[in-house]
Amino acid sequence: MTASRSVLASQAADYPRWFQDVIAKAELADNGPVRGTMVVRPYGYGIWELLQEAMNRRIKATGAANAYFPLLIPESYLQREAEHVEGFSPELAVVTHAGGKELEEPAVIRPTSETVIGEYMAKWIQSYRDLPLLLNQWANAVRWELRPRLFLRTTEFLWQEGHTAHATFEDARAYATKILYDVYRDVMVNVLAIPVVAGRKTRRERFAGAINTMTLEAMTGDGKALQMCTSHELGQNFARAFDINYLSSDGERELAWTTSWGSTTRMVGGLIMVHGDDAGLRVPPAVAPIQVVVLAVRDETIEAARRIADDLESAGLRVTVDDRTDQPFGRRAVNWELKGVPIRIELGPRDLAAGAATVVRRLRDSAKTAVNLSDLTSTVVDAIDTDQAHLLQEATARHTARTTAVSTVDEAVEVAAAGWASLPYDAVGEEGEDRLAESGVTVRCLQRPDGTLPLDDTEPDLIAYVARSY
Repeated sequence: MTASRSVLASQAADYPRWFQDVIAKAELADNGPVRGTMVVRPYGYGIWELLQEAMNRRIKATGAANAYFPLLIPESYLQREAEHVEGFSPELAVVTHAGGKELEEPAVIRPTSETVIGEYMAKWIQSYRDLPLLLNQWANAVRWELRPRLFLRTTEFLWQEGHTAHATFEDARAYATKILYDVYRDVMVNVLAIPVVAGRKTRRERFAGAINTMTLEAMTGDGKALQMCTSHELGQNFARAFDINYLSSDGERELAWTTSWGSTTRMVGGLIMVHGDDAGLRVPPAVAPIQVVVLAVRDETIEAARRIADDLESAGLRVTVDDRTDQPFGRRAVNWELKGVPIRIELGPRDLAAGAATVVRRLRDSAKTAVNLSDLTSTVVDAIDTDQAHLLQEATARHTARTTAVSTVDEAVEVAAAGWASLPYDAVGEEGEDRLAESGVTVRCLQRPDGTLPLDDTEPDLIAYVARSY
């Protein structure tokens, strides 16, 4: 039976509505009771957990250790780095009363933790032997959003934020770049199956207080850009504000060089927008809480469905059995298709009598194949691996097809109505960024012609990637 695709708004007709429909009907999340907050439902949180595990392994492989810092930050801490507080000022949530009385000093709910971690880095670092100090925390943050969207821009979001201190500028730059490539890009490409453009942000798009912001930008299904994560060189700005210094091997007092980097639940939003179709989610197997669902069509196939599930679990797959035979089969199939489970196995009395099952591959346009039960486990394991790669190939092809090289800002604005434009940054500059902004378009990042990261945005011959964004 073919699952109906009429339960969602179509992407072509109303992409924002489609996005909201998918989140609701696939049971990923709901709006929280305070405007802009989000309740992540178990299925959505299951995706986040697997994504978190993949990210955490890679972060630890770079030498960073997990810690935890307070949610509440003294307001005076943020004021010590002027550019930082100015950049976050409109988004801050401030606690002024607690315990039935007004606080002597207001406390800011963390928008990010550079300031509080800087305070403790200064305390913990004494000499060059204490460097590099490599910290990460998994936490929540609050930035008061005027136009919230679930999984994209919420007032409260889940994330990891890394913060490091180094003895030299070169070491800090190398580490921030390592995080961008060995952690973030590796997860985007090999876990989420999302192709990304790695580049340097322009001065106006740079993180408040940073001397350099590096980014990974993904193309969504409607041709817009989505910033997936960022890694920042903070120079000595925070070290100066918080007196993060160390005694060098030469016996001299030196300021440290710091970095920060983060990725959020926006990655789940990226998964939806890059891979979803008019039937709902399509979840990469690497982060699918359920990689295979076995649907028993009738009561007499339930026992066999459970045996199949046991075999698949023994092969290392995440499997569930849908034995709700009191519900219409078509409705169940639609629900699993909405959730984007990579493989659906349908087992009816005729299938069982023929010694076969119907395998439906969600990531291959729900293609159906009859497979002998003796070959079922090996077929499904192979499909899981190849369909993960297929998603990346498909998204890469779309990204390439919808990125157009142009030579002027006016052409870039025209192209950005339906995709990305690339053009020489010399043809843009700060004046061109103003003209782009008038049309709701931004420079997403800068690259060298060979695709590598520029060391400075004044380098000649840089390429600017331009798009509308979420």
